[in-house]
Amino acid sequence: MDPKYEPLFTPWKVGNVTIKNRVVMLPMEGTNMIQWEAKRGFVKGIGEFYRERKDQNIGLFIPGLIPLISVIGEKWLYQHPKVFDPVKPIIREIHESGVKIFFQISAGSGRSMVLPPVLKPFVRKGVLKKASSKVLMTKWWYSAPDPDEPNVWAPDVRMDVFTSEMISRFVYAFGQSAKLCKEAGADGVEIHAVHEGYLLDQFAMRYTNHRDDSYGGSLENRLRFACEIVREIKKVCGEDYPVSLRYSVCSMTRGFNQGAVPGEEFREVGRSLEESQEAIRILEKAGYDLFNCDNGTYDAWYWAHPPVYAPLNMNLSYVEHIKKYTSKPVVCAGRLQPEAAAESIAAGRIDAMGVGRQLLCDPEYITKIREGRTEEIRPCIACHGACLPFNGLNGEGTDLDPFHLEMGRCVLNPWTNNETRYSRAIAKKPKRIAVIGGGIGGMETAIEASRRGHQVELFEKTDRLGGVFNAAAAMSFKEKDKALLRWFERELYATDVKIHLNTEITDLETVDADVIVVAIGAKAKSLRLPGAERAVTAADYLLGNAEVGDSVVIIGGGLTGCEIAYELALKGKHPSVVEMTEHLIGAKGICMANSSMLRELLRYHKVPVYLSSSAEKITEDSVILKTPQGRITLPAQSVIASVGYTPDTRFAPDKDQKRTRQTNGKKQPKICFIGDCDQVGSLKTVIKGAYELVQKLSY
Repeated sequence: MDPKYEPLFTPWKVGNVTIKNRVVMLPMEGTNMIQWEAKRGFVKGIGEFYRERKDQNIGLFIPGLIPLISVIGEKWLYQHPKVFDPVKPIIREIHESGVKIFFQISAGSGRSMVLPPVLKPFVRKGVLKKASSKVLMTKWWYSAPDPDEPNVWAPDVRMDVFTSEMISRFVYAFGQSAKLCKEAGADGVEIHAVHEGYLLDQFAMRYTNHRDDSYGGSLENRLRFACEIVREIKKVCGEDYPVSLRYSVCSMTRGFNQGAVPGEEFREVGRSLEESQEAIRILEKAGYDLFNCDNGTYDAWYWAHPPVYAPLNMNLSYVEHIKKYTSKPVVCAGRLQPEAAAESIAAGRIDAMGVGRQLLCDPEYITKIREGRTEEIRPCIACHGACLPFNGLNGEGTDLDPFHLEMGRCVLNPWTNNETRYSRAIAKKPKRIAVIGGGIGGMETAIEASRRGHQVELFEKTDRLGGVFNAAAAMSFKEKDKALLRWFERELYATDVKIHLNTEITDLETVDADVIVVAIGAKAKSLRLPGAERAVTAADYLLGNAEVGDSVVIIGGGLTGCEIAYELALKGKHPSVVEMTEHLIGAKGICMANSSMLRELLRYHKVPVYLSSSAEKITEDSVILKTPQGRITLPAQSVIASVGYTPDTRFAPDKDQKRTRQTNGKKQPKICFIGDCDQVGSLKTVIKGAYELVQKLSY
């Protein structure tokens, strides 16, 4: 092991519980052991998820949250102890591996609740009404401290008052539920949460708590609910039973649905660093044994779920600061890199490293660090494409049903949370497989097929693997995307795949194989307007095939267009974004943490955005737009077209080809199309498609 990582593998204590090392797997959606609120009880397959990680040098597991009360049926968790029975065997297995486990129990979502489609008919005049008995929603499960607070996802919906009687019922329920967790074998509990703007955090912050009773006003009053909870748990479970608190050091919030970005000077409406110093003293005195920390609220969600645009280690300095004001251990999370974590732990500035999505992406992450195999780590690229696919605000839609939405999965590792669905067995009848195209889809197909015993050849027409992802990874803030390309190449060359670079296949008839997998991607769409020849494609710009001037008009306000605008702003240029719809980054499937941070970054860098607008003409030095306010002329030394892609269908068979193949007397190979050449999608669809194709070809 590299000596710089040694501090990660030293023991520490939370209360009277000794944890073998400083690595904590954080609670994430989809890692819940119990989802009883959705009438599921023990989550099917979750045992395999934890079995795959229990021997991978993790010190503490904190599974995803368990609500105190079910969303459907208004049932209290503590009144249904049987839901804990199925998890007891896996808890025993986790303990046998020397790992500790804390269960996270939750008071609820407050104004950050998601409105699934089934609720929309029951929204009346900005107030949530009780639905029919078929979909019975508890109003106080979604209640807020003040009735004037808007729902994060649907600002026109107002929340109901949370009464003092409800508070008392919840405090009691926390104690009884914690007792069930202890009896099930959990080494401690974590309270969810004075964090991220959830219900307890709403009580804690002035901008969401306007009460005039003993739970409003002063900081002590606003923290009273959270303090009463830990005192109740200690009374029921014993003073020595560890209680952790999920805690946001700072809210990083400018206002409702307005977040601040790193480096920005702003007026904090939530919990400031100065107030946090006093708050953590109050919470420690009340009895909390551990603070599991990052930053943010749902109004600034990207601080708690940092996307690719967030700096590495973005929360570390804040958590290090708050550590000075408590004698209890603190955990830091937020794109925290092991080198930085180990250095901070060694210096006593934090106590443990929180790891979330990276352990979805690569279960062996910590083991590879310990064994000096860091080059083998599959890097998380902070895309949120499968672990947290909440679309969210500003036109992206909330077509989400939280009872059926698949979360806690990974774009780059389809195996995660699908352990009982897929197989890794060697193919029963190995085949000769030819893969046409060396992009991400082609490489994923070749790697997985080779691992399952197939004989694979890969043909790439250029001298470089990676395809269009080379362009996507080119931006300065995408260091993990670049690392992913290196990982794919390493994995590919470690297999028995025969790789043919600078080899273009123009006729599938020349390919000798049992199966031909076509993975040639898509072609960039072109503009159809006067002067379009002046525009360069997004890929050409990103690959360095085209230079741009100072004033750049980007036609297309989707994800790629906005990322390019941000990159140009970082370089000191003056981009503008033109989007024909009324929504910036409006495509579904893009997590709200990613899209909202990118929008806020464009705001911070003063990038002009023209919505519901279209380019009518490109001249030698400008772009003429049609906007809702009329025609305007934007100065443009350069124009970048980012208007999407269309499948490359050059190998799509027509009727004559099919007839020839059926009648020439020769056994024809099976031809499969994956990725964008079949249907333009995303990194998620191409990798999942490749993975599932190999599954079908093998078993």
